[in-house]
Amino acid sequence: MSKRFQNKVVWITGGGSGIGLEMAKEFDRQGARVAVSGRRKAKLDEAVGQLSDGLAVVCDVTDEAAVETAVAEVVDHFGQLDVVVANAGFGVSGRVEDLSAEDWRRQLDTNVVGAAITAKHSLPHLKATKGRLALVGSVAGVIASPNVGAYHASKYAVRALGQVLSMELHGTGVSCTLIQPGFVKSEIAQVDNNGEFQPEWEDRRPQALMWETDRAARVIVKAIFKRKREFTFTGHGKFVGFLGMHAPSLVHFLVTRFVPSQSDPPALGKEN
Repeated sequence: MSKRFQNKVVWITGGGSGIGLEMAKEFDRQGARVAVSGRRKAKLDEAVGQLSDGLAVVCDVTDEAAVETAVAEVVDHFGQLDVVVANAGFGVSGRVEDLSAEDWRRQLDTNVVGAAITAKHSLPHLKATKGRLALVGSVAGVIASPNVGAYHASKYAVRALGQVLSMELHGTGVSCTLIQPGFVKSEIAQVDNNGEFQPEWEDRRPQALMWETDRAARVIVKAIFKRKREFTFTGHGKFVGFLGMHAPSLVHFLVTRFVPSQSDPPALGKEN
C-alpha cells in the first residue's frame, strides 16, 4: 500500500468509534502517527491499541479550553501537526415544535462550534506544515427532511464553514476538505439527544444503503490527500444531494406526500 501519509501527524476528533476510528486505522496503514480524541477514554484507549503509533487525548469539543489543550498535547507528543479531521458530532431528533433551546444549543455546540474551534486552534500548526484540515459534514447539509431539523441545520452550517475556510485559507498552503457522507455504519443512531450512547437502541436507517465504515474511511482519506474542497459519497448520497441542490421543490413534493409524519424519525434511532 502507498504510504501517502508517511510520518505525518493526524488528529481526529470523534476518533474512538465509527468513521473516526476507521479513518484512524486507514491513516495508520498509510504511515501516519495518529491521535484520536473523544469523551470516552476507554474507547480511545481501545482505538490506540489498534494503531502502530497512536495517542489517546480525551477532549470534549464543546469545551474550547479542552480543545486548545488537546492540540497542545498532540503537538507536544508528536512534534508537529499535519492533518486535522473535525469528525466529532451527533444528531438531535424531534420536530422543531418539540425541541428546547437546550436541545438546539447542544446540537450546534457540538457539530458546528466544535468543528470551528477545532479548526481555530489547529490552524497555526497546520500553517507551519502546509497541512490539511477536513470537516465531516453530511449529505444532510444539502437536503432536508422532517423530524431532524436541528441536525440538518447543524450540517448546513458545517457546509458553510467548510466553504468559508477554503476561501480564508487560500494561499496559506493549508487545504480544507468538506466531507459529505451518505449513510455509513456508525453509532450516530444510538446516541440520544443529550449526546449519550444508548447501546440498546436500534439503528433504523436503511441498511441496504449503508456503507461499511472501512470503505468510507478509504475514500475520505483519499479525498483529504488530494486536498479536495468538497467530497460527497455514497451513490445515493450524491443523488439526493443533487436533488437538494437543484430540485428543492421536487424534494418538498416527494417528502410531504410520501414520507410518513412521525415524531421519532427512522433516520436516527429508537429503542427496540
